[in-house]
Amino acid sequence: MKPATVEVWIWVLIYGGLFGVAVGVFTLRGGASALGWTLVALGTVATVAGAALVAVRARMEPPDSAPQRRVP
Repeated sequence: MKPATVEVWIWVLIYGGLFGVAVGVFTLRGGASALGWTLVALGTVATVAGAALVAVRARMEPPDSAPQRRVP
């Protein structure tokens, strides 16, 4: 998988997961307990998956077309 694709998935999973958690919390406050907990759980899983992809992306080799900076 290309690094750019992984970066897109990172953003989608983290922000989508946080949005799901927020909607789940507001749903819990509204009284729909089962739906609220489901949204919170799915949002948490998506956020953790995005955080795991950050670690995966950090270990990927840089693309060959990117210029390498030399540090003195």
